[in-house]
Amino acid sequence: MLQGTNLIKDFRVRLGLFRGNANLRAVDNVSIAIQPGETVALVGESGSGKSTLGRMLLGLIPQTSGALSYRGTDFSQLQGDAQRQFRADVQAVFQDTSASLNPRRRIGDNVESPLIFNRRLSAQQARSESAQLLERVGLDPKTFASRFPHQLSGGQRQRVGLARALASQPKFIVADEPVSALDVSVRAQILKLMQELQAQDQLAYLFITHDLGVARLIAKRVMVMYLGAVVEEGNAADVFARPAHPYTHALTLAAPVPDPARARPARHLMGDIPSPLAPPTGCRFHPRCPYAQAICKTEVPPVREFENGHRSACHFAEQVRAG
Repeated sequence: MLQGTNLIKDFRVRLGLFRGNANLRAVDNVSIAIQPGETVALVGESGSGKSTLGRMLLGLIPQTSGALSYRGTDFSQLQGDAQRQFRADVQAVFQDTSASLNPRRRIGDNVESPLIFNRRLSAQQARSESAQLLERVGLDPKTFASRFPHQLSGGQRQRVGLARALASQPKFIVADEPVSALDVSVRAQILKLMQELQAQDQLAYLFITHDLGVARLIAKRVMVMYLGAVVEEGNAADVFARPAHPYTHALTLAAPVPDPARARPARHLMGDIPSPLAPPTGCRFHPRCPYAQAICKTEVPPVREFENGHRSACHFAEQVRAG
């Protein structure tokens, strides 16, 4: 449905008054394909390029190089009605619920806007359908439609964000950390709601998160990003059961386990994520990797493929899988 091939995104960064500018590569040669009705989780530390990739897939920022297509049509060819249809079909749910809703407009008006602009409904039709959408995400329209965003809790605002995204009858939603700021009980409600909506409407999700527990719960496929590049991807169950990259392995060990008897000692990553202004040579993960050897410092690891489309970019992937 939506495909990106060899995507690169560079930003020019001003270093200071006398230091000039530098090139920051936020996304480095990433390929991704989203199938109708599937959920792909994009995981990694802050600064790994997840949100930048999501914004490129939304068409909010252009790629520096590479190809992006929606239903077989290149993004650059989307004009007029085709571009308006793309804007309706591809929606976003953001992490910061207070910033993603217009604070000066009531909840009903926030949900009605895409009904009027994307689907060209009359004001009366939009009001009626916005009430149905609020009910669908578990909010009583008589109670909430007249309120302002600051009068709602974080979980309620996230439900409004989902209702607004659904107003355009989308086929694909980029959910950028939609539950990271919510309480655990509210988080479970939102995730369950998103799964129910997906089953009803055959929605596809790109779920951006740093929480592996959430990715394991909601995603069929997972992509692990580190410093702008995808270092591992595949079926979520396979990747989490037998990670083939030391970065993924460290993330899985760091994830909390609810059963103390099954808890494993965390293998903490050494140091911090390097600056994308000066990425390491060879394998970009080698300064923090417990498996690193001389080859890792000089040669970029090739992508190795295992069963079920499980791929990893690591010189010692077999060693990592062996535990």
